[in-house]
Amino acid sequence: MIEYLHNTPVASIIFIFTLVTSIYALNDPTLYGKFMLHPYSVYRKKNVYTLITSGLIHGSWMHLIFNMFTFYFFAFTLESTIGSVQFGLVYFIGLVLSDIPSVFKHKNDFHYHSLGASGAISSVLFSYILFYPLNTLMIFPLPIPIWAALFGVLYLVYSYYMSKSSRDNINHDAHLFGAIAGVVVTIILVPGIVPHFLSAITGGRG
Repeated sequence: MIEYLHNTPVASIIFIFTLVTSIYALNDPTLYGKFMLHPYSVYRKKNVYTLITSGLIHGSWMHLIFNMFTFYFFAFTLESTIGSVQFGLVYFIGLVLSDIPSVFKHKNDFHYHSLGASGAISSVLFSYILFYPLNTLMIFPLPIPIWAALFGVLYLVYSYYMSKSSRDNINHDAHLFGAIAGVVVTIILVPGIVPHFLSAITGGRG
C-alpha cells in the first residue's frame, strides 16, 4: 500500500476515502441525506457540495464493489501515465460534469436522488481508453476479451439507450456524460492524445 501511495497518491487517497465513507454510510443511513445528490436542491443553488459528496457513497455493497474494482483496474495505471494533477482533474471534473445533466433533467423532481462514483469512474475509464485503446478487457457476460476502444463504443451506445428508456433506477446519464467528460478533459490536458489514439488503433499507419 505504501508503494501505491508513493507512486499514485491521488488514486490511492480516492480509493481509500471512497471505501471508508461508503462503508460508513452503509452502516449509518443518516449520511445519505447529507451526501446524496439532490438535483431539485442543487438547481436552486442549495447543497451544491453534493456534486462531489455523492461520489463518496454507494447504495449497496454490490454497487460499491463493482465501482471500486473498476476504479482499481484503470485508475492507478492512468495516474502513472498522465501524472497525479492531471488524474485528479480527470476524476473530479468528470464527477461534477457527469452530474450536471441530471441536475437539469430532474430539477423539478423533489424525490429524485443520485449517488455513487460511476460518473467519475467512467471519466477515468474513457481517459484510459484514449491511451490504451487496444488493451483487452474482460466484460461480463461476454466470453471473450474485447479491445478497450470497442468496449468504449458499446458502453456509449448502451448508456445512451438506457438513459432514454430505462426505469432501473440507475443514473445512466452520469455514465454517459462522465465518459464524454473523460475524453474532453484528457484531450485538453494532453494535446497529443488524439494522434496517439489514432496511431494506436491503426497500427501506426498515417
